[in-house]
Amino acid sequence: MINLNSILLKKMQSRPELPVYGRDEDRPIRRHHSASYYAHWVKESLTTRVSKLVCSIFLGLLAIVGLITFILWLSLRPHRPRIFLNDFSVPALGQGVGGPENAQINFEVTARNSNQGIGVYYDASQVTVYYQEQSIGGYQVLTPFYQQPKNSTIFASMLSGSSLTVTGSQWKQMQNDRTRGPVSFRVELTSTIRFKISSWNSKRHRMHANCPVAVGQDGMILPAYMDKRCPVYFN
Repeated sequence: MINLNSILLKKMQSRPELPVYGRDEDRPIRRHHSASYYAHWVKESLTTRVSKLVCSIFLGLLAIVGLITFILWLSLRPHRPRIFLNDFSVPALGQGVGGPENAQINFEVTARNSNQGIGVYYDASQVTVYYQEQSIGGYQVLTPFYQQPKNSTIFASMLSGSSLTVTGSQWKQMQNDRTRGPVSFRVELTSTIRFKISSWNSKRHRMHANCPVAVGQDGMILPAYMDKRCPVYFN
């Protein structure tokens, strides 16, 4: 026999469940903003955009001003004078006769102002010749002078007699060096200079230029040292 209770139970279990709705407070609430809220939101958005635009313009102008300042600094920044050793000779050394009393040194040094629109004041200048790092003579320019932009000044002299202080032992050593090869010297130009930019004068700088040089057995400057640029530094 068919069990009626079992059939009824299966039918009840197979019925679809009815949807169950929660309470009203469990449903999502849609918020409605007022017109004043949207007006305030739009105002804040515009303020933010304007602030960003102003900051961008300010930073752009600052970058342009910085670039212009850098270019002006490069164009107005004074460059050190360029020093060249043009000529140097010890004629008596090449002849191989006589002693230090017959010694004579000829030199020519050029100071070139390569600045555009910037002049150089030379307050005082001194050219000194060294042999084995000992001074053997010098030449002074005591009269101050002004060097125009893009101009050159030549320091040339012949050292002999009282302006040349070569000792007997130094002269003998030069002769010995000559028999073995080139004889090395050093020419130093020192000066106190100021730069003139329009109506403004810079502070004084102590300039040093060291020019290594060597002469051959004929006492004349070797081609490798002719018109050679000399290192320059300030202190």
